[in-house]
Amino acid sequence: MTDFRHRIQDGWHKTLDAILDRGRQLGAQAVLAFDLDSTLFDNRPRQARIVREYGEARGLLPLTRCEARHFDSGWDLRAAFRNCGLSAEEAERIYPDAKSFWQERFFTSPYCLDDEAIDGAARFLAKVLETGATLAYVTGRHEGMREGSVGAMKRHGFPTPDQPRVHLIMKPSLRVDDDTFKRDAHARLRALGTVIAAFDNEPTHANDYRRQFPEATVIHLATDHSGRPVELLDGIVSVPHFDY
Repeated sequence: MTDFRHRIQDGWHKTLDAILDRGRQLGAQAVLAFDLDSTLFDNRPRQARIVREYGEARGLLPLTRCEARHFDSGWDLRAAFRNCGLSAEEAERIYPDAKSFWQERFFTSPYCLDDEAIDGAARFLAKVLETGATLAYVTGRHEGMREGSVGAMKRHGFPTPDQPRVHLIMKPSLRVDDDTFKRDAHARLRALGTVIAAFDNEPTHANDYRRQFPEATVIHLATDHSGRPVELLDGIVSVPHFDY
């Protein structure tokens, strides 16, 4: 998986301050779009919980001790299994069964509640609303995960979609392709106002925002991503978190 941390430049926080300044200038007409997973939320605790439960269900003791830190290679379950103490051969052998077990749980509301906030996310989102701008969460999570997603927002002090100028745009179902959904969501963002900034950890989605909203500032969260070999377009700013 490509590691984008080398793109983070000194003074990246000034770009975030500039976005807030523009939000103050445009007020409610300004729209800021935020992805959820690996952008505002760290879902590694959710992943680790599923692995622990899988270990308990299959009698694999090393996996029952899985922690978020074991997911240091993106969403690769096999790498996490090896980090927990399984051999490469054992990790490969159980992968199909484990992947099925994982899929049945990861994309559900109850497990969303295990997510932790990316550093500084709640504070930055509060600043966004203080500018008078409109905040739109645009996530590849499907509608069946709405309750858990909003619950995690409340737990971490994020603005929620029952508040003025806050929207949560989700896939209608799990079957919908993430890339297609994100691109279709661009029209919904335009209907809300002028997109001045978009935040996403996935290079493909960040690039799509850059192409569709050339006047906006596109922020890439250099956390983790799907692992697809996609390079970020020029002009996209990579940041490590929101804590500054």
